[in-house]
Parts: sequence; structure tokens; C-alpha cells
Amino acid sequence: QVHPVESGGGLVQAGGSLRLSCAASGRTFSSIAMGWFRQAPGKEREFVAAISRSGRSTLYADSVKGRFTISRDNAKNTVYLQMNSLKPEDTAVYYCAAATVSFPTPRVADFGAWGQGTQVTVSS
Repeated sequence: QVHPVESGGGLVQAGGSLRLSCAASGRTFSSIAMGWFRQAPGKEREFVAAISRSGRSTLYADSVKGRFTISRDNAKNTVYLQMNSLKPEDTAVYYCAAATVSFPTPRVADFGAWGQGTQVTVSS
């Protein structure tokens, strides 16, 4: 079982950058896909990005494509989300999640373990 713990959130001005990290304990980290989701106040949790177990395949929501980059370091059991050109609408709590499959997927149902979340606030 993988247990994700996020870090790296904060307050940034529009146009700025942040890098989120997710340290995941558990021996199965390198065999599963990982993903990032976000939830803004009053809205449902939405998919942001996912990465395959090897890191060679990635998937992004249209709203972040070209601005965000997901990556992973299996030697460190860590997945990252580099966020550039941030917009106020990116403000949300960002969650790291461990999938039950090895391929990148946007479906919440394909993720079995979730972190507590980290707040990202983008000011205009």
C-alpha cells in the first residue's frame, strides 16, 4: 500500500511557478501510476495530471496542458508537479494520489490512496 504525502504548496502571483512534491511510502510505488487532482472551493475534485509507473507516459487535463509537467523519481519514491504560468483559476487544494493501475488515467475510481492535500493560491 502506498501512502502519499504532498508538499510545496503556497501563495504565488499570477504568472509565477510552483513545484509540488509527493513522497509516497510503500514498496509498490514503482509498479503503479500516480496522479494529481485538485479541488477548488465549491467545486468537485478534478483531474490535473497522471504519469505511468515508468514515467514514460503522461496525461494532462486540457486546462493545464503546456503549463504543468508531471514527473517521477522511482529511486526516491517521489512524484512532482511543476506548475508554470499559474493563473488565479489554478487556486485549489492539490491532492496526490496512487493509482491501482500502471497506466496514466484521469478516473478518480482508478486511484486507491490519497494524500491530505496542499493549498495552492494564485493571486491576480
